Amino acid sequence: MKLLTSLVVLLLIAISAKAEKKPNVLFLFADDQCFETIGSLGLTDIDTPHLDRLVKNGTQFTRAYNMGSWSGAVCVASRHMLLTGRFLWHANTVHRKLKEEQVAHRLWPQYMAKAGYDTYFTGKWHIRAKAEELFATAKNVRGGMPNQTEAGYNRPLPGKPDPWDPTDPKFEGFWKGGKHWSEVVADDAIEFLGTAKKSENPFFMYIAFNAPHDPRQAPKEYIDMYPHSRIKIPENFLPEYPFKDQIGNQHKLRDERLGPMPRTEESIKVHRQEYYAIITHMDAQIGRILDELEKSGQDENTYIFFTADHGLGVGHHGLFGKQNLYEHSTRVPFIATGPGIPKGKKKDGAIYLQDVMPTSLEIAGVETPEQVQFNSLMLQLTGDRKCSSYPAVYGAYLALQRSVTHKGKKLILYPNVPIARLFDIDEDPHEMKDLAKDGKNLDLQKSLFGKLLDLQEETGDTLDLKAKFPKLL
Repeated sequence: MKLLTSLVVLLLIAISAKAEKKPNVLFLFADDQCFETIGSLGLTDIDTPHLDRLVKNGTQFTRAYNMGSWSGAVCVASRHMLLTGRFLWHANTVHRKLKEEQVAHRLWPQYMAKAGYDTYFTGKWHIRAKAEELFATAKNVRGGMPNQTEAGYNRPLPGKPDPWDPTDPKFEGFWKGGKHWSEVVADDAIEFLGTAKKSENPFFMYIAFNAPHDPRQAPKEYIDMYPHSRIKIPENFLPEYPFKDQIGNQHKLRDERLGPMPRTEESIKVHRQEYYAIITHMDAQIGRILDELEKSGQDENTYIFFTADHGLGVGHHGLFGKQNLYEHSTRVPFIATGPGIPKGKKKDGAIYLQDVMPTSLEIAGVETPEQVQFNSLMLQLTGDRKCSSYPAVYGAYLALQRSVTHKGKKLILYPNVPIARLFDIDEDPHEMKDLAKDGKNLDLQKSLFGKLLDLQEETGDTLDLKAKFPKLL
């Protein structure tokens, strides 16, 4: 009888310990994915059944932003902000001294580990600190992008055969090593979920796809899903952006060199075909991960976050890359599911994608560190807060571009022109009507400029805009 009682007590203790286990955190991260490329949003004719599944089961933020970049590799700045929790120029200050942050245990995975989490990473890293030293397990750590070939640039040219085939593994890229990298990422994640099921600790998984970054390669069946007849040219298509050289978007810039100049509608269709195909292929891999999570029985105690490091032009405004401050390049998808998060909800308040870092810390029971400047989203996700934590959104690219967005109005500044552009992104979501041309809007420009000056101080931005735009003071 005593033995039976002891077993019952031990069983109750085990059940209690399991019930008190902290929630898991699964972070799914894409590269170069524009906010409009989620099928259920209805903004693009694209198939993303598994991202739609997350949308149905959770809450999405329709205005999630990246602040910008101090380099042409926008993903580097985005990921350093994510890892450190610091705003753009503060993150720039520490990114070359990231080893010091690592030694001080002040980076995202280290906080999760201290909170008792088994930490895991696979995929694109592109950060100075070593993933192998920051995560308990790191597998198939990739660089910034798959290898390139000259055949993949400045294509297709009018009247000439296209030298590139996005389905042919001979170009390596995503197929370097034998298997498409998106499939490798899914394989790794699935393998770890099997291991995590046996652990008494919660898990933190940072699953980083290189897709849909170029070279945008996918199996033929995915390319065939998007015949050119299905693809629409963006409403704001331009053969050439008028200020491209002064804002650092010259045709020689790597991203911009992918397509011919001037842009042709045919080249836009080709590149968008490949863009949609690699996103749908990545979506299929995300579906495999979600299926395995459910199969393992860990889904009910897991928060899932999906987002991307920044957006991409792929023909919007005549631009191909992300080195600009239009919505297509600064806005990203952002979906959250998990315990207490309403299903099928949309939030229109502005957030930064890097808010996922302090959000996960709150889930883990970690008090937000003093140096972390982004905000947890838990109050907004659980419905207790309806408004945004950020009344105005900041944007920057090198010393060549600045922007501020407030209450649906967006001011973009090009210091090297110099020119100010003003858009109503609620009424004009494609940013085609420049309201700055109307002198009646000068007061609005001045108001937004004042907010931008405040944001410069908050983000550590030292660029002198007053000298370039005295009329806005």
